[in-house]
Amino acid sequence: DSFSIKTADGTPILQVEGKLMSISGRKKVTDMGGNHLFDIVKEHLHIHTTFAIEDPQKQKLMEVKSSFKLFGSSATATFPFGAPNAHTLKMKGSIFDTSAEIIDETRGGSIAARIDRKLLSGKDIFFGQQTYAVQISPGYDQALIAAMCICLDEKNNEA
Repeated sequence: DSFSIKTADGTPILQVEGKLMSISGRKKVTDMGGNHLFDIVKEHLHIHTTFAIEDPQKQKLMEVKSSFKLFGSSATATFPFGAPNAHTLKMKGSIFDTSAEIIDETRGGSIAARIDRKLLSGKDIFFGQQTYAVQISPGYDQALIAAMCICLDEKNNEA
């Protein structure tokens, strides 16, 4: 369950290592120099699917929590987690989870990123890996948006 996050021109920027058969579904995210940036961990004692983004010392940096939506998917990311001035990003996906927007509620509803899932690519058919195209607005962290996309994908793969 390991993969690379790449720019539109194919340049790898992040490496994600997943542990098979892990109860927490822990995924380690590193930059291309091998520096450990954060882990994505599924938290189990919640009504809604919840992921924690933890720094290498296992301190929670961000929480991504899904919410019920009749058609499509929805999740909210809060960071820094537990801070009184926490930032909130909301993901809203389409009915067939082929696209989503990440809305910055802290900045008046501006679009932080757009996500498009490429359906039935060769990797999806033969290797079970989905391909996403993500457009990130200026001023937003690529690793943070990538973490949110990974959480959305993990949640959608549960269903």
